[in-house]
Parts: sequence; C-alpha cells; structure tokens
Amino acid sequence: MRKHSFLTSSLAVAMAIFSSVAAMGQQTDSKSIDWKKELTDRVELHGYAQGGYSYDDATGKTNSTFNLKRTLFWAKGRITDRFSFMFMHDFSSVVQEYYLDYRITRGNGLSVRLGQFKHSYSLENPLSPTMLELIDVYSQAVLYLAGEGPDPLNGVNYGRDQGIMLYGDLFNNHIHYELAVMNGQGVNRKDGNSDKDVIARLEYKPVNGLRFVASAQKGRGHAVGTAAWNPGVQLGDDYRRDRISAGAELKSPHLNVRAEYLAGKDGDVTSRGAYVTTSIPIVKGLDLVASADYYNRNPEMDYYQTNLTGGIQYWFFKKCRLQMQYTRCLSHFSNDYNWLQAQVQVAF
Repeated sequence: MRKHSFLTSSLAVAMAIFSSVAAMGQQTDSKSIDWKKELTDRVELHGYAQGGYSYDDATGKTNSTFNLKRTLFWAKGRITDRFSFMFMHDFSSVVQEYYLDYRITRGNGLSVRLGQFKHSYSLENPLSPTMLELIDVYSQAVLYLAGEGPDPLNGVNYGRDQGIMLYGDLFNNHIHYELAVMNGQGVNRKDGNSDKDVIARLEYKPVNGLRFVASAQKGRGHAVGTAAWNPGVQLGDDYRRDRISAGAELKSPHLNVRAEYLAGKDGDVTSRGAYVTTSIPIVKGLDLVASADYYNRNPEMDYYQTNLTGGIQYWFFKKCRLQMQYTRCLSHFSNDYNWLQAQVQVAF
C-alpha cells in the first residue's frame, strides 16, 4: 500500500514538472528548448540511509541489534521563478513532507509555505539528521517538546505537521523569521480538535557561522495516549500545550558547538531541559563528538534523565560518514544504563 502510494505521488510530481516545462515551451520556440536541461535545472533529487548497530543494558539485561533507522528520498522542484515544491518519503515509515512554496517578494523577504513540513520550534528540529552529530539525532527535550519522540500525549509526528507558514530573510540575511499556523497533530493526521497551534521563530546571524535562535509555540493538544508523568491528561483530552526555547550555534573550521534551553507546559505539568553538543575536527574528515543532555518531564515528580555522550565520526565522502558513540544514561525514574551505537550514513 505504501509503495503504491509512493509511486503514485512520484508520478504526480514528475507530471507536474513536465507540465510546467511544457507550458513554458508553448510560449517559446520549441526548437530552442533543451528538455533534458530544463528538467535537470528544475528538479533536484536527494536521499540518504542510516543504519548500524546498537547495544544497551537498559532493562537490566543486554540488548543488541542491527538496525536500519532511516531511508529517505526527496525531490525538490522549481516550477516557476516563484513557485517551488518539495516531496519527501521515508521508505521505512510514511510520507514525511509535501509542500508548495511561493516567493511573494522579489527578494527573500517574504515567502509562504503550504503543506506538511518540519515545524519551526527549537533550534535542532529543523536540522537534517544527516548533519547532526548524535546517532540518536536530537536531544531529549527536542524529541519530547517538538513531539517527535516518546510523548504519548501527542504521538510520534517526526517533528512535522500540516499547516501554512510565512517566512523570510531581512537586513542582508542577518534576520530570519518564521510564523506558522499548524494542526498540532503530526504527520498525515487530521487535527484532533478545532484549535490550531501558532509557532514562531526568530534567528539573528551577526556574522557568518554564528546564530542565535528563539522560538515559541502556543496551542492545544489532543491526547492520543496517557503518560505516567502527566496523569492529569487522559486519552482523548484537549489540553494546553505551550513551548519556548532559546539557543545558539557556532560553526567554524576548528569547533562546532550548539546549545539550547527548552521548556514546555502540557496541561498543568511544566517540563524543561537543556543540551550542549560539540564536534571538534582532529584531522581531515575525523571529528571528536561530545554531548551533555538533560531533560525533566515533570519537576514535581523528579522525572528526569541526563545523557552523557562521547564518540567519533569519520566523513569518508561529502555527506557520507561512519559514527561510533558511547552514552551513559543517568535516569532518576529508571535504572542507569550504558548505550553503545555505531552507524553508517550514505547520502546524495
């Protein structure tokens, strides 16, 4: 069923591009058009796969497995000078993104996006797993508050949602802004209530390689499960769901570091967390990676965990790398445990 849906969607994408090129051809001399060049100029194809090995003793006994985490393919197309589209499919799960962009102004000051896409909350969530340092990808707070991970109150939504967003760059690209109105229910789902979530993001880039990011979300969630750390919200309830975050990122030839503070409120329960992650180039292609990650789902219950990670990554070709990491997980609501991961990433 998923394969059929993917093939149908891919055919629709191809037909849309072909139609736009053909329409342009009707306005010019057909002999002057290089159809192959037009298609290659207008369509970009990308993809990546991440898989490896994982060992842990979280349950009190050893667990080990080989795994295939992600296999994604996406197409980006320029329909006109102002219209463009994006379609992304994860072969191991569902269609992840499909949206249309329209650039309203001549420059990059104002554009609109309509469809399903990664939402703007937090510094990390919009970033691709292909560029993040950790094999487990995102911090605990981002996984929880962006709704991508273990929050049964919201369900797994991969940090994406359906809605409409205005965005742009101002003051010679020193300021980037995003303002979105979204369902708040996650990927490929209708809204669970009549309320919409409003998500805002503001970035300031004083110099190349340095940026400061603040984001916020205000809305009402619709619970698709229950959680031990939030007993006041039950399955099917509509509940208050607010978030804030503030962080910074530095990228340089000698050091990459990213840090962020995040907080949220689900019903009457407040949660908060912070992380700092860094990669330090040692020799060409080889980086040391380290991260400290804390998140407390309910401070009144002391429902928190700290993850300390160290490892290496080797970039053997552009976006392709080998990774190995050890994480010591210090949990206040469960047993402390060790986690060893190895992963290979191939991307184009």
